[in-house]
Amino acid sequence: MSEPSKADFGSSKADSGRREFLATSALVAGAALISSSAATAAIPAARIGTSPLVQPALPFADTALEPVISAKTIGFHYGKHHAGYFATLGKLIAGTPMAGKTLEEIILATAGDAPNKKIFNNAAQCWNHNFYWNSLSPTAQAPSGALAAAITRDFGSLDAAKAALTKASTDQFGSGWGWLVSEGGKLKAIGTGNAEVPFTSGQIPLLVVDVWEHAYYLDYQNRRADYVDAVVAGRLNWDFAARNFAVS
Repeated sequence: MSEPSKADFGSSKADSGRREFLATSALVAGAALISSSAATAAIPAARIGTSPLVQPALPFADTALEPVISAKTIGFHYGKHHAGYFATLGKLIAGTPMAGKTLEEIILATAGDAPNKKIFNNAAQCWNHNFYWNSLSPTAQAPSGALAAAITRDFGSLDAAKAALTKASTDQFGSGWGWLVSEGGKLKAIGTGNAEVPFTSGQIPLLVVDVWEHAYYLDYQNRRADYVDAVVAGRLNWDFAARNFAVS
């Protein structure tokens, strides 16, 4: 493409304004394409729930997960950390249009948006913790039905699936999460850092293991692997995973 002539772009203020307009238009168009691509990759909020901006009650007593996770850990984890994310989020969005949105809508609207990173982090941590508590079971469970068949198809066996989830959780560097997800109907074990959630990348979460230090440090100190092994071995809520898989 040839370089524009002076007849096309003169040195007048009008021409300068035209160049600025064209440059701005190109940036806007590019941003629209990026936004469209991101929206295509994300899971619609309706498919992953409609969570209110209020911390839900625990689905079990604070002693129910012992000896794997103590009541003391749950007291700090649920009562301080999880509650703190809700409190901070409420302050950040007070008086804004986001105050009338669900957690899922806020997460999808702010994912990858640097100016709203703090809102995303707190909303995503609210959602991740909601999901984590429901991923846990006071009694040992095993998958059945369509989920069990998919596990055998994609991992080879339940033991292999547990090993993959354990590895994704223990290998996650720093703070984060180990997930069992469905992507295009195929099961995978993945890790995400900090507050990141799989559904912003088109993956539907089935189960999650919290590997932030506050999830295990009071009980296991620096032994993250022991905590993950114990949770994956006997505290995963496979019924919850099956319900999530049914809508994936």
